[in-house]
Amino acid sequence: ERPAFAASRHPRTAVGFDPASQRLWLVVVDGRQAPRSVGMTLPELATLLEAFGMQDAMNLDGGGSSVMVVRGAAQNHPSDEAGERPVVNALALVRDFSRCGLGKPFD
Repeated sequence: ERPAFAASRHPRTAVGFDPASQRLWLVVVDGRQAPRSVGMTLPELATLLEAFGMQDAMNLDGGGSSVMVVRGAAQNHPSDEAGERPVVNALALVRDFSRCGLGKPFD
């Protein structure tokens, strides 16, 4: 519905699954920070995800909200001048097997 948005380069965030390696990929692409990064179009992002072997993937929130935090530290360079943008949504992966009811990792 918004072809101009899909064809424009922006910071992007995506998640995808590679069935061959059984890996879940979390991808953040910086943008709006030339010459460091100009972002990606949605077709470019799809091509990247396919190149990594993902057969199923989804574009998530992007723009200034695109930040990957690992153990409390940003791993990329968010496009907002102030740094990370406070947002009300997130995808969090937590290693706490007690929440699975097993108390141990899956085999």
